[in-house]
Amino acid sequence: MLQDKTAVPAPEASATGVPAGATGPAPWVRAGGAVAGGVLMYLAFPPVGLWFLAPPGVALALLAVAGTRPRRAAWLGLLTGLGLLLPGLHWVSPIGTDAWLGLVVIESAFYAAWGAGVALAARLRLWPLWGAALWVAAEWARGQFPFGGFPWVRLAFSQGESAFTSYAALGGAPLVSFAVALCGGLLALVASRTVPGPGPGPGPHAAVPVRSVRWGRAALLPLAGALAVPAAAVAVPRYGDEGRNVTVGVIQGNVPGRGMHPLGDEPAVVLRNHTRMLHEMARAVRAGTTPRPDIVVLPENSTDIDPMRDAFARSEIDAAVKDIGVPVLVGAVVGVGENNRATRSLVWDPVTGPGAYYDKQQLVPFGEYTPMKDVVLALFDRAGLVGKQSVPGTRDGDLRLGPVTVGAINCYEVAFDGIVGATAATGASPLVVQTNNATYARTNLPPQQLAMSQLRAVEHNRAVVTSAITGISAYVTPEGSIAWRTGELVPAMNVLTVPVRTQQTVATRVGALPEWALILVGAGAVAAALRRRTAGMARTAEREGDQQVGDA
Repeated sequence: MLQDKTAVPAPEASATGVPAGATGPAPWVRAGGAVAGGVLMYLAFPPVGLWFLAPPGVALALLAVAGTRPRRAAWLGLLTGLGLLLPGLHWVSPIGTDAWLGLVVIESAFYAAWGAGVALAARLRLWPLWGAALWVAAEWARGQFPFGGFPWVRLAFSQGESAFTSYAALGGAPLVSFAVALCGGLLALVASRTVPGPGPGPGPHAAVPVRSVRWGRAALLPLAGALAVPAAAVAVPRYGDEGRNVTVGVIQGNVPGRGMHPLGDEPAVVLRNHTRMLHEMARAVRAGTTPRPDIVVLPENSTDIDPMRDAFARSEIDAAVKDIGVPVLVGAVVGVGENNRATRSLVWDPVTGPGAYYDKQQLVPFGEYTPMKDVVLALFDRAGLVGKQSVPGTRDGDLRLGPVTVGAINCYEVAFDGIVGATAATGASPLVVQTNNATYARTNLPPQQLAMSQLRAVEHNRAVVTSAITGISAYVTPEGSIAWRTGELVPAMNVLTVPVRTQQTVATRVGALPEWALILVGAGAVAAALRRRTAGMARTAEREGDQQVGDA
């Protein structure tokens, strides 16, 4: 039989590994891959904590959107966001199913934008790099908009103690997210070059296969890169002990209520829970069964009555602080003027009483204040539970407490790079996170927040001590390891010896510069892809115009 020498050769593969002009996987396959990618990323977060699933999750999401048009990629990116955030933000559901689902949809929109950007950037060489940079840009946007942002469930926060964690000391949480996403992008490139691609669609050459030997060789370099990204983290400088310690008492007093009414209906119960634990710690010190602390930390909302305006609350706290005999950091909500309040970390000295304080800067929308108040109150009765509107503080959280200057971080703020970084840059050590997670007890919020503290410890070379009203209270070493933790919904106390470190990491010194650099890289890739696309459309139009003239 004669061989047909006029056959058209197999189509050349594009940068994504899919032959140019290929139809790619069926839409339902892409949709399934997008959702599966989001779910794998969720499984990397506590309490499941399979951190190594984050890069394969990103890889599936990238394979789903690469090679599609931006509009379809946006829908696929939205599916990735839903796969990640529906379970990842389930802790919001005690407020209401509508609040949970509404937040998930809003936050998933940022992953839709990411998908559209990747669909454009994937047409360029080195597309795993651009996809990872765009992931950082999407997380940055989530941390800014709307209402001050909501940077929960960032890739970095799935890596509290993993092969990627050390990158935090070099470029903060954004660099950790980038490293995880880049590793995922390289795995996607491996997959695209290993699995034979489809033909270019209906026609005489639809069955032309991609030679697996050629693709196998082409996959070796990205595979080596995917392995090198986490391996290179061992080269990030580590910081040694400086020979100074402080002894910190931690109190977890618990609350009587649950859900939307955690403080209960009877006043002063929460206050008495925490002052009682202070008295118990003082008795244990006198009995010699507990070391004497240098300082003691109480959680956010450790008093349910304003001690600055109520004589009973003031006397109860003052008596307990005098009993333990050392400075105590009290978490209180205090009145500001006639109609406002502040969430305050208040230094209470056994001799001089209340003194210096830090007011929470990053407030929880719809929890501590109500955006678009008139409209929201008209639509949702629950919004009235906010009560008086909180006002943000205006200074960093460095507070002199006994022999050390601690860095006060208040609950929600631990998720925000700028708040934690600015406080660490003052030289404060250790970092102290006072938190009230009572509404979300035994959801996935407390373990997620603890993972954030782990990352912050490495990011800023600081021990992190968390005092939580219902748990999880914990001590995280500067290396990111959890040295002690409590259960939830139980009273607990401990006295811990904590290192005081003052040396700053590269991440502390450079602040947001790595994040902005990565955002610019991602934006530049999208701009280059759009320019190439526009130029290609112009050339096509010109060729069609020349052909019409020739036919005429």
